[in-house]
Amino acid sequence: MSKEQFYDVIKSPVISEKGTLVSEANQVVFNVAASATKPEIKKAVEGLFGVKVKAVNTLVRKGKTRRFRGRPGQLSDVKKAYVTLAEGQRLDVTTGL
Repeated sequence: MSKEQFYDVIKSPVISEKGTLVSEANQVVFNVAASATKPEIKKAVEGLFGVKVKAVNTLVRKGKTRRFRGRPGQLSDVKKAYVTLAEGQRLDVTTGL
């Protein structure tokens, strides 16, 4: 895969309270493409950041119903990936690439 394809798989890191809590367990959270598979996510993280990935867990957060200007609307579904890094590997997504 090329570097452009890596960026198509990994959309953004998740900087949240839970995302910082799991960083203590050597994990990083990313928003990924809805069609991305676990092996693709693993290749993309290893290719972009130069770290060794131990495991990838994914989940799909279903979009909520919200009101926009008094009318009901639907937020999009979001696929997240919890990436566990191998022992001795470290990744700080707050500094950027």
